Amino acid sequence: MSISDFSGSALTSALTEPVTVSWRSPSNIALVKYWGKKGLQLPVNPSLSMTLSAANTETKLTVLPRKSEGDVSLDFWFEGAKNDAFGYRISRFLNSITPVFPWLRQVNLKIETSNTFPHSAGIASSASAFSALALCLCSMDADLFGILLSEDEFRNKASYVARLGSGSACRSVFPGFSVWGSSRALSGSTDQLAVPVPDVHAVFFTLRDTILMVNKKEKPVSSSEGHSRMTGHPFAAARIKQARKNTSELLDALKTGNKVAFIRIVENEAFTLHSLMMTSEEGFMLMEPETVRIISRIQELRKETGLDICFTLDAGPNVHLLYFEEQFEQVNKLIVEDLLKNNKQNMRMDDFYGKGPVKLG
Repeated sequence: MSISDFSGSALTSALTEPVTVSWRSPSNIALVKYWGKKGLQLPVNPSLSMTLSAANTETKLTVLPRKSEGDVSLDFWFEGAKNDAFGYRISRFLNSITPVFPWLRQVNLKIETSNTFPHSAGIASSASAFSALALCLCSMDADLFGILLSEDEFRNKASYVARLGSGSACRSVFPGFSVWGSSRALSGSTDQLAVPVPDVHAVFFTLRDTILMVNKKEKPVSSSEGHSRMTGHPFAAARIKQARKNTSELLDALKTGNKVAFIRIVENEAFTLHSLMMTSEEGFMLMEPETVRIISRIQELRKETGLDICFTLDAGPNVHLLYFEEQFEQVNKLIVEDLLKNNKQNMRMDDFYGKGPVKLG
């Protein structure tokens, strides 16, 4: 699979008036972690994630007439204001995908985007942002040229395009659980795009994710830099083997409704992610003392109460507490009276299993 499988056409006639499309796309939380990449945004190991619901990016793409062809011409707005820093990254991305969408060089573009969550909140904003943009681009492509794609074909194309902007974004195109990266445990899985997990026990449709805030500041080491430090990592080969095994076992747990296995694998993956950071040649730590206190307490509370609770971590200090809807009242009490009781931030964000992106217009 390559760019040629998804490439579109150049505009054959002049655009005479603005055309607009908009999408809302969610973030996701990786349960088996993507860490390390190769080639053009390809993963060194498979990852498995759950799409969220409340943490979204809304993006509106407007295509306007342009007199002459050239580099991508972009007017970028974030949260109602022009943002040159974000705009520069988006411009680079758009210029890189002109082989997929040749018409990008023949129009003026305006992008207006906003998030339902604060930046650096422990939520993958690049996942929701680039998936929303990819969906807009694919919709615009279809509108301009009358391209008819099935829902599966459309989502596959959007996932492929999203991956070129941000690896984790390719998983946000799908509802529920999805896998990105070739895995023998899931037919059709590939490094080029994400695929939905087809067999999931109903118990996992009730998963909730409450993010317990430890630090809202920007990370001292970016995820992109962290990925690069996996090149030549002394434990890289073992990590790839572990991720493949965890992906296979987690797929089985999702299919059978095995909560015990789910909890074991998810926490193992969170610990592994941060141990890889700490043991890279230029080791770094994103966990903070409060992170350690919270995750230790979650494990203690699971033993004390028998509740089906566990944690995962993104590439940052904030803790994702995973649990099931039927135990919400009990878990909520623990969050308020225990986990966040002495936390300086005393801030949380509540999210849950999501049904995927929505076209807004």
